[in-house]
Amino acid sequence: MTSLLVIGAGRMAEAIISGLVAKEKNRFSSITVSNASNMQRLDRLKRTYGVHVTQDAIGKAASHDVILLAAPPEAHDHLLEQLKEVIDHQLVLTVAAGVDPAYIEARLSTGTPVAWIMPNTAAGIGQSMSTFTCGKYVDNHHRIIIDYILSSIGESEELSAEKVHDLTAITGSAPAFLYAFALGLEEAAVNYGVNRKQARMLVIQMLKGSVSMLEHNGDPQLLMDQVASPGGSTAKGIEILNEQGFASILKEAVRATNNHARTHNE
Repeated sequence: MTSLLVIGAGRMAEAIISGLVAKEKNRFSSITVSNASNMQRLDRLKRTYGVHVTQDAIGKAASHDVILLAAPPEAHDHLLEQLKEVIDHQLVLTVAAGVDPAYIEARLSTGTPVAWIMPNTAAGIGQSMSTFTCGKYVDNHHRIIIDYILSSIGESEELSAEKVHDLTAITGSAPAFLYAFALGLEEAAVNYGVNRKQARMLVIQMLKGSVSMLEHNGDPQLLMDQVASPGGSTAKGIEILNEQGFASILKEAVRATNNHARTHNE
């Protein structure tokens, strides 16, 4: 059996822990969660998921097989510096934006297997679309563990480090763009006289049905053409979106997100 140490106790850490604990057969013999400053949160995680907790992550690192860094990107330099002194080729994973395998390998002992996994917040309900990339010392045994963790929170796709950087905004940040879109539609509905609860229900169900259509058909352009017949009312709405640069705005949002994620860790 394998032991897991999670350094960080935020929402993503909890989502992964929740997914692992919910699995019928948990391959981890023990899961320990660390947070240096919030014992109250650790106590809640312990009660909820039955995990071990500690405020001394570095002191526990040597006795765990897999170490998952769920700390902010800016905390990684110091964390990796401390871990280098106490670990001996354990598998080290991170969920921090912009922190790729090369970055981690450069700060740990040569030969340490590392991977960068990028879930999104839907991990909390087991529906994440995660991208991941592995360092040069990851073998098949490590890949099984990585796949096990990622499958506990949704679907995943292995890419190059460069592509994970590029697609961080698409799979990791774009849910926030979608929520902004949903909020805008909700506001539009309220302006036409329905209450907030009704507006939210209408928008959510519309989005659910639209996603189901995408899953069934898979071609956004074809589906859009089916709704927006030439000269029709929907086509007029699409015309306004095009005039306002809707696609360009999304591309700029993606570019800004990725640029910030990269420069934040240089």
